Amino acid sequence: MNRWLRLTLLGVGAMNSPRFAPAGLLLRYGGHRVAFDGGPGAEPPPGRLAAWLVTDERSELRSELRRSATARDVSIRAGDLDLGEVRIRCRPVAHTSHPTYGYRIEADDLVVVWAPEFWEFPAWAAGADLMFADAAAWARPIRFRGGVGGHASVRAVAEQAVRHGVRRLVHAHIGRPGIRAIDAGLRPPAGEWGVEGRTYSLRLAGVGADRAGFSAPRSRSGR
Repeated sequence: MNRWLRLTLLGVGAMNSPRFAPAGLLLRYGGHRVAFDGGPGAEPPPGRLAAWLVTDERSELRSELRRSATARDVSIRAGDLDLGEVRIRCRPVAHTSHPTYGYRIEADDLVVVWAPEFWEFPAWAAGADLMFADAAAWARPIRFRGGVGGHASVRAVAEQAVRHGVRRLVHAHIGRPGIRAIDAGLRPPAGEWGVEGRTYSLRLAGVGADRAGFSAPRSRSGR
């Protein structure tokens, strides 16, 4: 029997985005629900959560996230999680001076990557069927003060995603440079802009079947 992994973008904004809620994701599979990151305006809808995983335990939104998670009887954390057929693996990324992470979600031969912030494209994202990636910068990377990391540019992320065999790329951490590019009608060299509320559905075909099917219904807003 076919099973579906559904991933909904709760928000697609970088820190202090004037337009978008903070980048967040909700995973649904077999009655399980897992939230990734998010923040004010990008909280998961009501319902029990198996976990609330974050890419940066020291982020500026940690207080807001802890309050939201406590109200759901869970704690925010960075780490692995097993949901039967679905395995969520926390993997390091180069981003800033303290440990930060992305997530590799594995089910059968299907791979989804949640990596909304990084300075260097993570090699462990290679071959992903679907990747949600950093889009805080557009043509040029954003370098943090003191040279301790930053954000890769959309153009560099697109190039590296193609090189690493990513099947579908969604730019889902959109900063001010990206917003200006959107307003100018520009499109990423590869991949697509993330849209708040959009759900991506991936079919787990089972042992011996062809590679998982994929569909991406339009968001409730119709964008």
